[in-house]
Amino acid sequence: MSSDDSLRAVHPLTVDFGESAPVADPTTLHIAAPWLGGATREEIFADARPIGSDDGVSLYRCGTLLLGHVHDLFVDRELAVRTESVYGRLLKACAGRHLFRIWNYVPRINALTDGFENYRAFCLGRSLAFEKDFGVGFHAVLPAASAVGSHGEHLDVIFVAGEVAPRHFENPVQVPAYQYPIQHGPRPPSFARATVARDGAKTFTFISGTAAIRGHETVAPGSLEEQFDCTLDNLRLISATAGLGERLAADRPVRRFFKIYLRHAADFTRARKRLEGVLVKPSDTIIYLQTDICRKALNVEIEVTLVGNG
Repeated sequence: MSSDDSLRAVHPLTVDFGESAPVADPTTLHIAAPWLGGATREEIFADARPIGSDDGVSLYRCGTLLLGHVHDLFVDRELAVRTESVYGRLLKACAGRHLFRIWNYVPRINALTDGFENYRAFCLGRSLAFEKDFGVGFHAVLPAASAVGSHGEHLDVIFVAGEVAPRHFENPVQVPAYQYPIQHGPRPPSFARATVARDGAKTFTFISGTAAIRGHETVAPGSLEEQFDCTLDNLRLISATAGLGERLAADRPVRRFFKIYLRHAADFTRARKRLEGVLVKPSDTIIYLQTDICRKALNVEIEVTLVGNG
């Protein structure tokens, strides 16, 4: 197949996880996050095709959706600046469209560089990029997102954007992340708790990485069971707020994709027993990964993507 034929070919856009990268494949994005169980790959966008790149942003088309991926070398003391650059290029690539969802994989996310946590440096750069592009009212356009650790040497950012303006939702018992007080860093995280968007006949619901946070405080630091209780309750609340009922549309004909991020690999068996049959059904796609989470006191984070017709 020629390079031109390759660009025209239709492929499922696959995200692969694990310590080491598989054989190079232009339709597979590798994230250096150890896989613990469940599905070995993530394939939410079944009919994507690569359409080239723009200033280091690899681009894909799926229907009217635009997908993109940035793989940027991680440098501790430059993380805020490099994140601002990555997001500036991302926003330029999807200019004229609306952001629906962003996944961020940040190496050594909880590590300190000159006394400043990498996650907070990442949040600073991300916020500055949004403000530069959209002005001080940029909070209104923030999509669902997650930011977890990775074991690699690159900052990986994956996004989905579309032509129709989405709706963004907040959890009624949580302070919006973009309004967190200064104790969480010089710039708060830039994301909505959930985003509902349409693309032709399909409706996508993206629920951000959800953890044991009430108001803006961490619940039960270090306690896996208590954090599961709070996380599941937060998922029920944001599900209802986004119009899915309290069970994440479990009784509707939708495809459901879950990612479970666990700080400790040893918690995998307990997590699977706790979640399967309660949160997820046999027909769902679920992936368990071992990653650090944005707050050191958090042991579990759960994200959900739902795809329905109509």
